Amino acid sequence: MNVWKLTAAKKLELFEAENPAPEEGKVRIRVTKLMLNGTDAAIYGGKAVEGYPLIPGRYAVGVVAEGGAVGIPKGTRVLLHATLPSPDTGTEKKDFSESDCLFCGRTSDGYMRDLLYLSPRDFTPLPDSVSDEKALLLHHVAIAKATIDKLAVKKGQHVAVVGANVLGIMLCQLLIYQQTAPILIDTDRARLEFARACGIYYTMESDERLLENIASVTGGRLAGGAAYVTSTRRNDSTLPFSVCARGSNVVLCGSREDVTVDLTVPFRKQLSLFCVSGRSENLEASVNLMVSGAIDLSNFSFRTIKPEGAEPLLRDYFSTNERDFKEINVLTLI
Repeated sequence: MNVWKLTAAKKLELFEAENPAPEEGKVRIRVTKLMLNGTDAAIYGGKAVEGYPLIPGRYAVGVVAEGGAVGIPKGTRVLLHATLPSPDTGTEKKDFSESDCLFCGRTSDGYMRDLLYLSPRDFTPLPDSVSDEKALLLHHVAIAKATIDKLAVKKGQHVAVVGANVLGIMLCQLLIYQQTAPILIDTDRARLEFARACGIYYTMESDERLLENIASVTGGRLAGGAAYVTSTRRNDSTLPFSVCARGSNVVLCGSREDVTVDLTVPFRKQLSLFCVSGRSENLEASVNLMVSGAIDLSNFSFRTIKPEGAEPLLRDYFSTNERDFKEINVLTLI
């Protein structure tokens, strides 16, 4: 089978390998598609990688190639979980500085390979009504749902969302679905215009008039809660604190965890701060939200590339001014 490995920073190589041996209680999966985004590009560049060689690919879908004794039919389409449980250390001393899960494509091998065996707990079956492309964004829906749960906002309440990328837009769509009123904030006017096309009612630039503009929408009040999308580094990480009313909840959300935060304002305003990262939780609920139409991806474009196009994409991801932020890159292995 084919396996693609990062053998060093900025070096992705194709290898021929033996097909994996069957494992008791696990299902043989053929990987069909992966999504490549800024996180993958950062890992390709050598950031947040524990060591080489490493198989990249965090977000992936596939089909059951051999169900075995666990009763999952061959041909079932599945979403592969982006995080997996850490191995049981048994009686050995546990390193409490480490995470309790493995991040595929970063702290453990990812999915850029033809075949692998997974436990049923490590993938989620997909209904026919959810396409492969939509399924690749289900982890983003899961982060958005967990963020809303932590915000604990009420119907009709205004919520500030800082960061107009894919996750920020999906988070606003879910807030609207739950009958709250998101205010999407970003430094990039083009991204805010695109967000309006995606159905986000209130969009605001993070300029000197931001608080005044929020007050004009909320009737003279600040937002009842706020979320900061950690992958949108162009936005000041203190913004969610300044736009919130005293005693509100603030959530830092996303797959980028190396964010620096000044806690002066949260202490002064008695804000409750939560962190939500890209764990493989809420995925079944996320499938239901996608099926129900809570998420609208019709304005995004999906660009399909072959494996030979992966390295140029990852290499130029941050340096190409022409990169379309409305485009979602899908790597096909079939």
